[in-house]
Amino acid sequence: MSSSPGPLGRRNFLRTTGIAAFAILGTGALAACTSAVNEQKSAGGDNATPVRGGTLKVGVPTDLVPANILTNTGTVPVVVGLVYETLVRYPNDKLEPGPSLAKSWTLAPDGLSLALELRDDVKFHSGRPFTAKDVEFSLRTYADPKWSAQLKSTAAAITEYDITAPHRIVLKFAHPVGNIFDLLDTAPILDSETIDQLATGDKFIGTGPFELVKRTPNTQLVFEKNTRYWVPERPYLDRVEVSIIPDSQALVNSLKSGQIAFASGLNYRDNENFAKSDGFTTVSYDGAELQIYVGVNVAEPALADVKVRQAIAYAIDRERIIAEVFRNAGYPVNLPWPKSSPAFDATRNTSLSRDIAKAEQVLSQTTKPPKLTLSYETSLPYYEATAQIVQANLAEIGIEVTLDPIEPATFVKRLIGGDFPGLWVTTHSWAQFTPSTLTVSAYPFNARKNASHYESPAYLAAADAAWKVIQGTGPEAIKAYQNVSDRLLEGLFLIEIGVHHNQVATSRKVHGVSWTKRRETVLTDAFLA
Repeated sequence: MSSSPGPLGRRNFLRTTGIAAFAILGTGALAACTSAVNEQKSAGGDNATPVRGGTLKVGVPTDLVPANILTNTGTVPVVVGLVYETLVRYPNDKLEPGPSLAKSWTLAPDGLSLALELRDDVKFHSGRPFTAKDVEFSLRTYADPKWSAQLKSTAAAITEYDITAPHRIVLKFAHPVGNIFDLLDTAPILDSETIDQLATGDKFIGTGPFELVKRTPNTQLVFEKNTRYWVPERPYLDRVEVSIIPDSQALVNSLKSGQIAFASGLNYRDNENFAKSDGFTTVSYDGAELQIYVGVNVAEPALADVKVRQAIAYAIDRERIIAEVFRNAGYPVNLPWPKSSPAFDATRNTSLSRDIAKAEQVLSQTTKPPKLTLSYETSLPYYEATAQIVQANLAEIGIEVTLDPIEPATFVKRLIGGDFPGLWVTTHSWAQFTPSTLTVSAYPFNARKNASHYESPAYLAAADAAWKVIQGTGPEAIKAYQNVSDRLLEGLFLIEIGVHHNQVATSRKVHGVSWTKRRETVLTDAFLA
């Protein structure tokens, strides 16, 4: 496939290609030609005229962990969305890459190489020009296991980089890679000259619309507009100040009192209340779905028998969790795929609906486990609320559960290392991308090494077959995803609960908020009015 928008204005480009209007809002290649604020559902909800200048004050519940910069966890999406950019940008509603730092591309018919034409007017925050060498460096860095990047296996499938021309790069692959554009939409372009300081948290140098100018650990992140930004007349804001506010009620109070104008990480009831309040609104990051699930350490003897896992799956009240915890901002699922995914299958998706009698009957065929530990992360209120409902559900079938709250940084380490003693509750992403990305990349699902210690030759073969197709959304791929779904239901090392949309609450004076499919907040077109 290829994309070649050339010098067309943004409106003409969108009209010509049929890409949805909000596909490249923020860091899209042609976003500067006209404001996209009025073309996207975002904060403000009106046709306000863009205003230049001002400081947007943001509140988030967790601090940035520099070592996790490529993991898409914690506050990383805020920093990446403001400071860094990627080669392509998916629109929020489909898996069709649009231009960003790459202007156009051509995928070879055999799927074994991809040529990308790069922009020649981009500079890093340091003033250094962006070239093909930076693409190679960034993708090689992303593939380095020390960074624990979730799509590192896809990056590692790149066997050769041709950077003969300064603004053109040809990637060659070991085999067809059906999710290659997921990688190019995800991997941030990094600065080779300051990579060591990135690891220590001392410098974050990208090509994005904002520069990180101050970081006070566990307290504040301060960003200022990038005066060298390649999109003319952007960003509108002069400054973004992000405060770390771990307590959910304090975050609510800060927004109500006007100390901040943008809050991320609130519980869904608070978001619901802000949506009904004068002066505030709630923004749903549609197309950037998350899935809440129960993870299972199958190496724990009490959980090794799949019948125990089946009983747990039948016992969970998914409808109640979606209704009460997420205020119906989502829907129950038995498999990881959102409705927009080419892997979504309505029939397979209802095979584990709540059935207490069936849960008890399945459990009677095996050894009932002793008391189990259910770990959850303390950063977001909905994790604890979900864990409490799961605890009550399992008590209904005679399984006793002890809740184990864990602070965010430790939780992520345990997830990456597969270090949970029994069960855990958290969310996963990536299912909104090409489905193969989930099973060859995400910590909970990776068929080669996952947080559950689940090993299955059949699952590995299904995951690899789905990954190595040329077109990740074509008929061949969809058939392969059905096999992946069957293997997931067979193993049940992860028990899905439901899909939900990430939400933020804002003052109505905030307009033009955008986001990526990875939930990264993009403020290129944001303004205060």
